[in-house]
Amino acid sequence: MQKQCLECGDKIIGRIDKKFCSDGCRNAYNNRVNKDSKNLIRNTNNRLRKNYRILETLNPDQKTKTSRAKLIEAGFDFNYFTSIYTTKAGTIYYFIYDQGYLPLENDFYALVKRES
Repeated sequence: MQKQCLECGDKIIGRIDKKFCSDGCRNAYNNRVNKDSKNLIRNTNNRLRKNYRILETLNPDQKTKTSRAKLIEAGFDFNYFTSIYTTKAGTIYYFIYDQGYLPLENDFYALVKRES
Protein backbone atom coordinates (compact mmCIF):
# COMPACT_ATOMS: atom_id res chain seq x y z
CA MET A 1 0.00 0.00 0.00
CA GLN A 2 1.37 3.39 -1.04
CA LYS A 3 1.17 6.24 1.46
CA GLN A 4 0.07 9.69 0.33
CA CYS A 5 1.28 13.10 1.47
CA LEU A 6 -1.16 14.65 3.95
CA GLU A 7 -0.83 18.04 2.25
CA CYS A 8 -0.72 17.48 -1.51
CA GLY A 9 -1.69 13.82 -1.89
CA ASP A 10 1.45 12.81 -3.82
CA LYS A 11 3.03 9.41 -3.32
CA ILE A 12 5.53 9.27 -0.45
CA ILE A 13 8.91 7.65 -1.06
CA GLY A 14 11.22 6.88 1.84
CA ARG A 15 10.77 5.87 5.44
CA ILE A 16 7.68 3.94 6.41
CA ASP A 17 6.59 6.49 9.04
CA LYS A 18 6.92 9.50 6.72
CA LYS A 19 3.75 11.63 6.41
CA PHE A 20 4.80 14.30 3.90
CA CYS A 21 6.57 14.24 0.56
CA SER A 22 8.71 17.32 1.34
CA ASP A 23 9.56 19.90 3.98
CA GLY A 24 7.46 22.43 2.07
CA CYS A 25 4.35 20.23 2.35
CA ARG A 26 5.05 19.56 6.04
CA ASN A 27 5.37 23.30 6.76
CA ALA A 28 2.27 24.20 4.72
CA TYR A 29 0.20 21.52 6.48
CA ASN A 30 1.27 22.54 10.00
CA ASN A 31 0.80 26.24 9.27
CA ARG A 32 -2.72 25.59 7.98
CA VAL A 33 -3.67 23.34 10.92
CA ASN A 34 -2.33 25.72 13.59
CA LYS A 35 -3.43 29.00 12.02
CA ASP A 36 -6.83 29.47 13.67
CA SER A 37 -6.31 27.67 16.95
CA LYS A 38 -3.14 29.61 17.75
CA ASN A 39 -4.41 33.07 16.78
CA LEU A 40 -5.55 34.04 20.30
CA ILE A 41 -2.29 32.84 21.83
CA ARG A 42 -0.20 34.68 19.23
CA ASN A 43 -2.12 37.93 19.74
CA THR A 44 -1.87 37.67 23.54
CA ASN A 45 1.87 36.96 23.39
CA ASN A 46 2.38 39.90 21.02
CA ARG A 47 0.53 42.21 23.42
CA LEU A 48 2.57 40.95 26.42
CA ARG A 49 5.80 41.39 24.43
CA LYS A 50 4.82 44.97 23.53
CA ASN A 51 3.93 45.81 27.14
CA TYR A 52 7.23 44.29 28.34
CA ARG A 53 9.26 46.35 25.86
CA ILE A 54 7.47 49.54 26.90
CA LEU A 55 8.19 48.94 30.60
CA GLU A 56 11.79 47.99 29.82
CA THR A 57 12.29 51.19 27.81
CA LEU A 58 10.70 53.46 30.42
CA ASN A 59 12.49 51.75 33.33
CA PRO A 60 16.21 51.52 32.44
CA ASP A 61 17.38 51.96 36.06
CA GLN A 62 15.26 49.12 37.56
CA LYS A 63 13.05 51.59 39.47
CA THR A 64 11.37 54.77 38.28
CA LYS A 65 8.10 56.68 38.12
CA THR A 66 5.99 57.55 35.06
CA SER A 67 2.54 58.83 34.16
CA ARG A 68 -0.40 56.87 32.82
CA ALA A 69 -0.47 59.18 29.79
CA LYS A 70 3.11 58.28 28.90
CA LEU A 71 2.35 54.55 29.13
CA ILE A 72 -0.79 54.87 26.99
CA GLU A 73 1.02 57.06 24.47
CA ALA A 74 3.62 54.31 24.05
CA GLY A 75 0.81 51.80 23.40
CA PHE A 76 0.70 50.07 26.78
CA ASP A 77 -2.39 47.90 27.39
CA PHE A 78 -3.29 47.57 31.09
CA ASN A 79 -5.45 44.49 30.40
CA TYR A 80 -2.42 42.26 29.73
CA PHE A 81 -0.02 41.16 32.48
CA THR A 82 1.44 37.83 33.60
CA SER A 83 1.12 37.99 37.39
CA ILE A 84 -0.03 40.01 40.38
CA TYR A 85 2.06 40.39 43.53
CA THR A 86 0.46 41.57 46.77
CA THR A 87 2.76 42.73 49.56
CA LYS A 88 2.09 42.08 53.25
CA ALA A 89 0.86 45.67 53.49
CA GLY A 90 -1.70 44.98 50.74
CA THR A 91 0.02 46.89 47.94
CA ILE A 92 -0.71 45.31 44.55
CA TYR A 93 1.98 45.16 41.86
CA TYR A 94 1.20 44.01 38.30
CA PHE A 95 3.98 42.20 36.45
CA ILE A 96 4.78 41.34 32.88
CA TYR A 97 7.40 38.67 33.52
CA ASP A 98 10.04 40.54 35.61
CA GLN A 99 8.94 44.10 34.75
CA GLY A 100 6.23 45.47 37.03
CA TYR A 101 4.17 48.53 37.80
CA LEU A 102 2.37 49.84 40.85
CA PRO A 103 -0.55 52.25 40.46
CA LEU A 104 0.05 55.43 42.50
CA GLU A 105 -2.14 58.47 43.08
CA ASN A 106 -2.79 61.14 40.42
CA ASP A 107 -2.47 58.65 37.51
CA PHE A 108 1.19 57.92 38.15
CA TYR A 109 2.87 54.51 38.22
CA ALA A 110 5.97 53.23 39.94
CA LEU A 111 7.91 50.97 37.56
CA VAL A 112 10.03 48.23 39.09
CA LYS A 113 12.07 45.24 37.99
CA ARG A 114 11.84 42.04 40.02
CA GLU A 115 15.21 40.63 41.01
CA SER A 116 15.95 37.07 39.95
